[in-house]
Amino acid sequence: MTTHTAAPLRNLDRFFIGGEWVKPSSSATIEVVEAATEETFFRIAEAQAPDVERAVGAARTAFDSGPWPRMTHEQRGKYLSRIASLLRDRVGDASEIWPRESGVLHRIARAGLGAIPDIYDFYAGLASTYPFEERAEPTRGGEFGLLVREPVGVVAAIIPWNSPMSMIAYKISPALLAGCTVVLKSSPEAPGAAYLIAEIAEAAGLPAGVLNVITADREVSELLVRDHRVDKISFTGSTAVGRKIAHICSDRIARYTLELGGKSAAVILDDFDVATAASTLAAAECYLTGQVCASLTRIVVSRHRHDELLEALAAQLREIRVGDPFDDTVQMGPLASRQQRERVEGYIAAGLADGGVLAAGGRRPDQLDRGWFIEPTVFGNVDNSWSIARDEIFGPVLSVIPADDEQDAINIANDSIYGLNAAVFTNDPDRALAAARQIRSGTVGHNAFRADFGIAFGGFKQSGVGREGGREGMAPYLETKTVILNGIPSSSRTTTD
Repeated sequence: MTTHTAAPLRNLDRFFIGGEWVKPSSSATIEVVEAATEETFFRIAEAQAPDVERAVGAARTAFDSGPWPRMTHEQRGKYLSRIASLLRDRVGDASEIWPRESGVLHRIARAGLGAIPDIYDFYAGLASTYPFEERAEPTRGGEFGLLVREPVGVVAAIIPWNSPMSMIAYKISPALLAGCTVVLKSSPEAPGAAYLIAEIAEAAGLPAGVLNVITADREVSELLVRDHRVDKISFTGSTAVGRKIAHICSDRIARYTLELGGKSAAVILDDFDVATAASTLAAAECYLTGQVCASLTRIVVSRHRHDELLEALAAQLREIRVGDPFDDTVQMGPLASRQQRERVEGYIAAGLADGGVLAAGGRRPDQLDRGWFIEPTVFGNVDNSWSIARDEIFGPVLSVIPADDEQDAINIANDSIYGLNAAVFTNDPDRALAAARQIRSGTVGHNAFRADFGIAFGGFKQSGVGREGGREGMAPYLETKTVILNGIPSSSRTTTD
């Protein structure tokens, strides 16, 4: 089993505010517990109201009177490139932190985190190609029109515990390039990534107040959302919290981007091989122990193939080795916390009570007496109205749902408050496209779990508002201004061609 190690971080007793590591306003701390061992990994300062006030004040001052929004995009892009370079040197540290906090496999963490610096480089590259200014022909008088995309202002970036390093990158990279200043609020379960980024921002020489990092629980975090000095909220987390954020923001017409929950469907058409589908879906569910908002947890298949697919999935899941995330022979690690395992176990009990056929899993592994482990689980003959088919469980629990035909399968896929991700399994790309266009989801993959932040990621319905990643990810951090002049300015830098 994993041996205890110290977190490769400094200043865990402080916050990064105004370009400095400052003492907290109280002695309150948060205990971060290793998912696989239940041992304390580290303790970190817990922000209180005065700390939030100080962080927001630093970001507001940096935006209103600091150099950052007044730099060129190319100048800001150079800072992003510097962050990317420094982060490459810390991938090893990041890959020590993530498995201990959230349970992801170490080999998966190291591979995935190795690509995170590329996100910062991507947005740095947009400095010279994104249309921050465009010539626009006036239609109501004036000789010269300009469409200008300016920074939205102070951003509160609130990130989850399951994949914090990537979520930080997709929020702060476009925000910083746009010219925004940021208060980054990390989750109490997994604050390590945010502190690592704070160390990197300091080493990169980011101007004071441009990036501020605190850790707080829900009640204190809400102060960020309510603060009139914060122009925009960028939140990734549960739909329940997203609803509350949207309600608060509506009172003061604050901007927000919400990347929320999912209950994503995989539709298996009759021409696709059952064994291949089962292997693909079982492997995908192992990633982060199913603690993924876009996870394909509703498997919709023709009624006459239901039993065959259920048994194939069960056979695959029974062979998955669960254990120490630092063991390279292990295929699935623990859940992130005791609370998370209790939640998953509660849904397994509900599935049994509703009459679901438990074909595999459903228990804690006998050989693991420490850590938040659960077996990968699959239920069959699930009705789409049951809680295991309606609610986001956030754990490795699959539901196989029988459908009468292809159209019924698509209707079942759409019968959800969520619309984050989906997949269509078929050998025919035309059938896949036709089905994809009918499914109400932000992403639809073909024959696999797909989530491409390089293009754009986000949800329909109650899975969120807005998109993150790619060029689309710039728009939420920009306000559009129309400028109409009676003459053509000599200093015009428009992208007219």
